[in-house]
Amino acid sequence: MNIQHFDYSVDLLQAILWQYNDSETLQSLLQTKQDWYNQNQQQFWTEWYNDVFNLETANDFGLAVWSIILGMPLFISPHPDAPSKPRWGFGINNKNFERGNFSNANTDIFLPTEDKRILLRLRYFQLTTRGAVLEINAFLAYLFGQGMMHVIDNLDMTMTYVINVPIDETLLQALQKYDVLPRPATVGLKIRDVTHPTWGFEEFNQNFENGNFFPI
Repeated sequence: MNIQHFDYSVDLLQAILWQYNDSETLQSLLQTKQDWYNQNQQQFWTEWYNDVFNLETANDFGLAVWSIILGMPLFISPHPDAPSKPRWGFGINNKNFERGNFSNANTDIFLPTEDKRILLRLRYFQLTTRGAVLEINAFLAYLFGQGMMHVIDNLDMTMTYVINVPIDETLLQALQKYDVLPRPATVGLKIRDVTHPTWGFEEFNQNFENGNFFPI
């Protein structure tokens, strides 16, 4: 969670010997060189650190680099339609009118920038953790905020991730599609979203027809 701090500053003026402190020409030359370093080295590496190296602040270019390094796609591709599936459209004499569906071909869903950062940090943690419940819950609290998501060991070689606060639907689809949630090897995984109301009876039937059945 902590990234080593790097100091990219270069102080060229400290290289001046004391006997040249009054040399205005030398001072001017070194100051010009110092200004060039500030613009072309310090600023460059600072921006590179923020835009590429640091996954918390990386821009889309930096996230694309990390996507290659970590082998984590940053888009969701739905399963393609079967070739035999009818397509919606107009044929001769409208024979195909209202007889087919829209195709999902070329309908990749690209994640927003913040979702990409979350997904890549999850992937990085997945590759570096031993999968202990306490470690995972500590990381989830850091990544999503305290209480938003936690994992439970079901003590039967399965784990359940519980989503307590609604998260972006695109990110949820990515979590369900890709095996990116940390877990020990050979342990099964379940995702339970408790943010949707469940069907049931309460006082004065206040919850009647107000939710959906939830598979536990």
